[in-house]
Amino acid sequence: MRRCLAPIWPLALVAAVPAAAQDEVAAVETQADALRDLTTDRPDVTESPFTVDAGHIQIETTLFGYTRSRADSAGVVTDGYEFATTNLRVGVADNLEFDFVWQPYGVADPRGGGRADRGIGSVDLRAKLNLWGNDGAAKAGDTALALLPYVTLPTDRGNGIGNREVAFGLIVPLAIELGGGFGLGLNGAANFSREDGGRAYNASVLTSASLAWEWNERLGSYAEVVWEFSRRGEGDVVTLDTGFTYALGANWQLDAGVNIGASRAADAIAPFVGVSARF
Repeated sequence: MRRCLAPIWPLALVAAVPAAAQDEVAAVETQADALRDLTTDRPDVTESPFTVDAGHIQIETTLFGYTRSRADSAGVVTDGYEFATTNLRVGVADNLEFDFVWQPYGVADPRGGGRADRGIGSVDLRAKLNLWGNDGAAKAGDTALALLPYVTLPTDRGNGIGNREVAFGLIVPLAIELGGGFGLGLNGAANFSREDGGRAYNASVLTSASLAWEWNERLGSYAEVVWEFSRRGEGDVVTLDTGFTYALGANWQLDAGVNIGASRAADAIAPFVGVSARF
C-alpha cells in the first residue's frame, strides 16, 4: 500500500497549484469588487465629498494646462503653462484621506517681451473627512457631504509661480444625485491668505456648482460655474467651465476641459488635459 501511495502525492500537488491560483484570482476579483466606484476631484474645480478607499492611493494629474490672462493695467497679457500638477490622495480610513498636491513645473510668459517666470509651484496639504454618503448615491435625492481643510506652503517665494506666503482654508463639498444620469456637486470654501510681508490675513470666499451627466458607463461630461469674491478689491473671479471624462477601466480615467473667464478679474481661457489612476 505504501508503494501505491507514493506516486499520488505529486499528482495531488499538481492539482493543488491551479486550485490555489484560482483562489488567489478570486480573492483579487473580490477585493476589486469591494472597492467603491472611482470618483475624482478633477477635472472640474468643484471637489467631490467621496474619499479614496482605505489602503489605496489615487493619483490625479494635469498632464498639461494652458492659461491666457486678460490684459493687466499695463496692457500685458501673460501665457501660463502648467506641467504635471498632481494630487496624490491616500486612503487612511473608510471615510478619511490625506492629500498632497504639488506643481513640479510651471511657466508664466508675458507676451511682447519681458522676463518669463518659471519653476516649481506651491504645495497643498489636505485632509478630506466624509461625513455621510461615502458609498455613492444610489437613487435620486441621495446626498454626500465632506469637510476638506487645507494649508498651502510656498516652495520658492521668488519664482512667480507658487504662493509667496502661507495660506489656509476649508472646503465643504456636497454631492446630490438627481437621477437620470445627472449629478450635482456644490462647494463652499473660505481661503485665508496675506500679502507679501503683511501680518493680517485676508479672506476670500469661493462657491461653485458642477452639473455632471453620464452619457454611458465610460463617457461623462460636466458644466460648471465658479464664483470667487472678496479678493481685496481685485474684483470677483467668475468662470464658466466644461469638460468630459472617459473611463479606461475601473481604475483609470482620462479627462479634458476648458475654463472660460466670465469676469474681468478672471483669466480669459484655460484649457487642460489630465489623467487619474487608482492603485
